[in-house]
Amino acid sequence: MAIKLYGVAFSRAARCLWMLEELGLSYEHVKVDFRGGGTRTPEHLKLNPNGHIPVLQDDGLTLFESMAINLYLAMKYNKGLWPAGIEDQARALQWSFWGMTEVESHLLQVLLNRVVLAPDRRDEVRAQKAIDALQAPFRILDDALEGRDTLAGKTFSVADLNVAAILSWVRLANVDMNAFPHLDPWLTANLSRPAFKVARNK
Repeated sequence: MAIKLYGVAFSRAARCLWMLEELGLSYEHVKVDFRGGGTRTPEHLKLNPNGHIPVLQDDGLTLFESMAINLYLAMKYNKGLWPAGIEDQARALQWSFWGMTEVESHLLQVLLNRVVLAPDRRDEVRAQKAIDALQAPFRILDDALEGRDTLAGKTFSVADLNVAAILSWVRLANVDMNAFPHLDPWLTANLSRPAFKVARNK
């Protein structure tokens, strides 16, 4: 059974498309869009009863939740993106979950109120409050990157991909990162990878 990924690049599916491209896997991209009700059809709800994207199908497995998909792909099709040692594997899990719990919801608020919503519905006060809330986790990540280029192990891994995928929204939402001298170049380097550039245009 061929690998299938359901979703569109302007969604959390982007991080899974990035992973698939990094791994060099052959896959079918089924463009299911949350805009217009595509994730609420009976067919899609059979794949993900939550009515969200992405969804991965691989070798009889149907899996939802973007971080779970990426961790699964990194482990199963390991080409160096799943760290070798258990300590760095734990760090990959730590940073992936950290990105979801400490950063993603705030960045989503910024993105909504600066990019996604119609101009007359945007609230810059709400966006700025979210940016203020991001300063502490950004500082934590910046400190963690001092003197190193990666989050888990010595080479680019699923940890970097997952966190950078979330943080890619700062570019879309025009969030100033100049206060974070380690984080900003790390993010730029990760978002300059060829696989990311391919994935974002899917």
